[in-house]
Amino acid sequence: MKQDVDVIALHKKDGSIVPLRIRLIDEEGVAREFTIKQYRDVSGQGAREMPDGMYISNSFLAYECYIEVAGVRRLVRLYYRYGNAWIMTDVGW
Repeated sequence: MKQDVDVIALHKKDGSIVPLRIRLIDEEGVAREFTIKQYRDVSGQGAREMPDGMYISNSFLAYECYIEVAGVRRLVRLYYRYGNAWIMTDVGW
């Protein structure tokens, strides 16, 4: 599943970006927020297809993040292409 999400991120002085929180609209139309518990930056590895089927290039930021949903730790992937919206995949609600 792929959807646009709001992301609160920290922009560090070295130019790196750290995703901190995400907000999405669930299937019932309710806004839900999640704190990112752990992340891994998987950007900058060239053009490729990600495990979730997203095709990215070096113009994308890509993160593998863990959030907690109803007490269960879940892996989500966040993508950002400069000038576009954040996209999240891999969430099975």
